[in-house]
Amino acid sequence: MYKLSLLFLTGLTAFAANESAEVAHRLDNATAVLHEVMATPDKSIPEDLLGKAHCVVIVPGLKKGAFIVGAKYGKGFMTCRKSGGWSAPAAMRVEGGSVGLQIGGQETDVILLVMNDTGAQRLLSTKFTLGAEGTVAAGPVGRDSSAQTDAGMKAEILSYSRSRGVFAGLALTGATLRPDLEDNEALYGKKLTSKEIVDTGVKPTPEAAKLTAELSRYSPREQGDRH
Repeated sequence: MYKLSLLFLTGLTAFAANESAEVAHRLDNATAVLHEVMATPDKSIPEDLLGKAHCVVIVPGLKKGAFIVGAKYGKGFMTCRKSGGWSAPAAMRVEGGSVGLQIGGQETDVILLVMNDTGAQRLLSTKFTLGAEGTVAAGPVGRDSSAQTDAGMKAEILSYSRSRGVFAGLALTGATLRPDLEDNEALYGKKLTSKEIVDTGVKPTPEAAKLTAELSRYSPREQGDRH
């Protein structure tokens, strides 16, 4: 019995370690996506828009086939601007929904900018459906969004995609975002909700700190500096 219990505990420990490594790897991928997108200013998210964003969601490597069956198809992270900088990332799941024609590769990276406090509070709830509970529009690409006059610029959420090296605005509607409690547990040791991570000042892990540092590099402005 003792040996069986020991084997069981060893198996659980190994599983937890594997889960933590997987989440850490996904965080590294999310950081790489942001870095690679912003490294080409003429074809990136406009920095003035990123500077106005209340929260950012990055989902690296959405699988194309899952869009067809409507199953769970993406995992990523969200972080929100707080006094002192960006919050520790909270793990998110993206499920269902329809996408624009820009999704054409085997895998697609998605970035969402949440542009106001109402959208941020919805995102921090237990479940948030894009387009149904808040307006979402394809975001503009380039150095400066000041010349943009499209009505979509008033959307709560601006969405982007990168597929086969092409970065563009993405018409992503109907997708549901929800906290990934299991990945949060693998990352922080507890099944924390997104709201708990963002609002209680959870300390980022070393892997998570890389993502917040990359965001701060392109958008250092703090919450208190909003206009």
